[in-house]
Amino acid sequence: MKQYIYTVLIFLGLSTAVQARENVNVSRYSGPTQTPQVYSGCSPSKSRADLDVNNVRCPIWINGDMWWDLVGNALYEVPVGSGKHSLFAGAIWIGGKDPGGSLRVAAQTYRQSGNDFWPGPVDNTASVGPDVCLKYDKHYKITFAEVKNFHENYQVNGDLSYPIPEIIKSWPGNGDSLGGYSFLLAPFHDEHNDGVYDYTDGDYPKFNIDGSLDPCDKNLLLGDQTIWWVFNDVGNIHTETNSTLPVGVEIQAQAFGFNTNDEINNMTFYRYKIINRSSSELRDTYFGSWVDPDLGNYLDDYVGCDVQRGLGFCYNGDAIDDGALGYGSNPPAVGMDFFEGPLADTSDGLDNNRNGIIDEVGEQIIMSKFVYYNNDGSNIGNPNSAQHYYNYLRGIWKDGSQLVYGGTGYLTLAPGGAPCDFMFPGESDPQWIGTGGQPQSFIWTERTPLGITSTPNPPDDRRFLQSAGKFTLQPGAVNFITTGIVWARASSGGPDQSVKLMKLADVKAQNVFESCFKVANGPDAPSV
Repeated sequence: MKQYIYTVLIFLGLSTAVQARENVNVSRYSGPTQTPQVYSGCSPSKSRADLDVNNVRCPIWINGDMWWDLVGNALYEVPVGSGKHSLFAGAIWIGGKDPGGSLRVAAQTYRQSGNDFWPGPVDNTASVGPDVCLKYDKHYKITFAEVKNFHENYQVNGDLSYPIPEIIKSWPGNGDSLGGYSFLLAPFHDEHNDGVYDYTDGDYPKFNIDGSLDPCDKNLLLGDQTIWWVFNDVGNIHTETNSTLPVGVEIQAQAFGFNTNDEINNMTFYRYKIINRSSSELRDTYFGSWVDPDLGNYLDDYVGCDVQRGLGFCYNGDAIDDGALGYGSNPPAVGMDFFEGPLADTSDGLDNNRNGIIDEVGEQIIMSKFVYYNNDGSNIGNPNSAQHYYNYLRGIWKDGSQLVYGGTGYLTLAPGGAPCDFMFPGESDPQWIGTGGQPQSFIWTERTPLGITSTPNPPDDRRFLQSAGKFTLQPGAVNFITTGIVWARASSGGPDQSVKLMKLADVKAQNVFESCFKVANGPDAPSV
């Protein structure tokens, strides 16, 4: 359990501050430095749903944050029943500049200063009403088996006595078009192609239950269990980042998992459909996936990345993960794979997905930055302004200095290092993509910060961010971000062997993603 300076307990919509901590040296929100646009006055979200279909148990919150209890306890439990947790918190970050050069950022960490995201969809004026926020302050949790049984019993066999699950009856397939919101909302199979979700007509949440749908349709629901929800960044003032202007996005999200007899049983996946409801473009935009990976005992962690895989990961910094919260000897490794990023600008002259082809149609940006920061108030510590969040998304430090290869990645502590995009890449960047093709004299990891003869970094509480950019987010643009958590534990060989196994598991995860999440060995997996 973490030590705290601040905790916010929310009860019946009222907040009371008591002594607790996630970030140290956090300044409480004291109002924006300039007058923000008029916001809708949405209240903080309260809804929680647990993803619990396989060997992982974890909570999902409305704000795009997940894995903890909002009080101070990690809840990403794996293996199930062990009482051990591998992740503390995670969320998505978005940042860019409007045509006037004003910075617009939306991000979430621990809600210590407040929120940047709110429940509900966004209307055609890039706003949302408090009543809509309240209506959509809920998760829609459903299983593949529920939908398959409904289809077979109610639609195919005409069994009108079949007890239809409430989640199928209340599925939010349609929004309030009269209120200016998109008429189509949560994905559903439209039996009569009339655009109206009506389960009595045979419509159902859009799983590919009989293999008749395009398995690569990005609007499909995925997994043996899925949690769907919708949120936005325009519902109120951004008190997390203190960004005085919103981005104007609606995010339709799903968290899902598969019940299998292999490594996929230890994985969870996340897909975000990000819609720019603003009438203005956002330039120099970055999307990011932020992770606080507390691997058992949070005070002895290391982090690293695999450039070729688009993988950020955490492993134990010493041989034994000690303490009541620790995994003990041969502790596991956990990673976040950034499978799918935003669409690149056409004709930008870059190989954004590093496949050897420049400017192909539909090119996506994969992980282009990997940075970690410390739990302190230093220039390489916790962000506390919109500019700090945006700097981390761009792979630079809070003070604007470049990330450099070697040491801690901070220029004053690793003089002479080449500017770089990826911290602690190990041997995963043989082409030296992260240093612009400039070879370095040693392999950079936390164990070898300045080469094999250097003193290892002290293990500690780590946070990291994977981001993809830069690109232009056009009005009305739709982008999909897909990520997955992979986990593995070796029976011998210590933390390094667990990292090797975790990377092997990630190969399977990547194959599953590239096959459009076709999983064949789960008890409820679709046959496609």
